[in-house]
Amino acid sequence: MKATGIVRRIDDLGRVVIPKEIRRTMRIREGEPLEIFVDRDGEVILKKYSPIGQLSEFAGEYVDSLHEVTGYIACVLDKDVVVAVAGAPEKRFLDKPISEAAEKVLAEKETVVMEEPGEYSFCKDCRGTKEECQFSAQVLAPIVTASGDAIGVVALSSQQENDKMGDLEIKLAKTAAGFLAKQMED
Repeated sequence: MKATGIVRRIDDLGRVVIPKEIRRTMRIREGEPLEIFVDRDGEVILKKYSPIGQLSEFAGEYVDSLHEVTGYIACVLDKDVVVAVAGAPEKRFLDKPISEAAEKVLAEKETVVMEEPGEYSFCKDCRGTKEECQFSAQVLAPIVTASGDAIGVVALSSQQENDKMGDLEIKLAKTAAGFLAKQMED
């Protein structure tokens, strides 16, 4: 764990203010849920709550199946990071922050097909070379719960020069997103 040097007092209602700098760095917004953990040493740990993160093992199996069927790189993203990857080395994309394009898909709750080589990636700061992190075609489908909340994105991506994402890939990504959304309701 990394010390920040910041000390805060608990107020009379039991509240602690998380400093603005930390909220900005960790991308914690007002009203966003946090999980509270305690360890044996008495440390209290706050972690951003990710409903998709709760399904990361299941999401991993799902993207493995998507990759096997399509041959494309398949990923599941939550609101902040990539939580499951298949078809590419995990270390390249896993736990990387999501891109502006993925954030836009979350905000607009609309599936997007991108076919401009290198135009977008589903994550920021890929851990590979420029060629390893550029895609010729992608489909990003939002994971939207029954209550209407966008909680993540399913991404299918190709690095093959002339690949195009057609109706089948769009349906597969939307089906995966719908299925993961239903898992959140159970």
